[in-house]
Amino acid sequence: MSRDILDRAICFAVEAHSGMVRKLGNSPYILHPLEAVAIAGTLTEDREILAAMVLHDVVEDTSATLAEIEGRFGLRVAALVGSETENKRRGQSPSATWMLRKEESLRRLRAADDIAVKILWMGDKLSNIRSIHAAFLREGPAIWEHFNQKDPARQAWYYRSVARALRDLEDSSAWREYNRKVEEVFAGVPELDEGGGGA
Repeated sequence: MSRDILDRAICFAVEAHSGMVRKLGNSPYILHPLEAVAIAGTLTEDREILAAMVLHDVVEDTSATLAEIEGRFGLRVAALVGSETENKRRGQSPSATWMLRKEESLRRLRAADDIAVKILWMGDKLSNIRSIHAAFLREGPAIWEHFNQKDPARQAWYYRSVARALRDLEDSSAWREYNRKVEEVFAGVPELDEGGGGA
């Protein structure tokens, strides 16, 4: 009997992310997509969405391609992974392109009418803010030195914008936890406008 699509996706992600570590704490990178898929699993039982969740960073951060994902897991999974994949603009400074990349990603999220896309964002960003929140409790504002974008006001703009864009999920425990942790990390950080500039 062939393996379930989620089992295959987990195996693929483990191999693709082998040797990679997280930005905060140097834990094995694979723990992030595994945490993200566990979060997504509280919102859906759709195996293709869950497979896309565990694969969401493989095209952005490894040598895997969307064509490879489509060939192995099908068009829908590849499209969902693509919806979560930033144009990293390789060869340019990640710090210099940070705002442009986040604005592009947020535009795609706001335009999405597929709840599956929002579930993927929820799993990814809740996993991220959990990591940031834990590091913030240990280090305080010094944590931003680990990131390409070191301005906490711009980070706050991004994470708050994601919360607003994911309001379709506001009745879920995942969204409530996300929103609470964002406000705890960014308490006292001024609200910027939707373009990331001053209010």
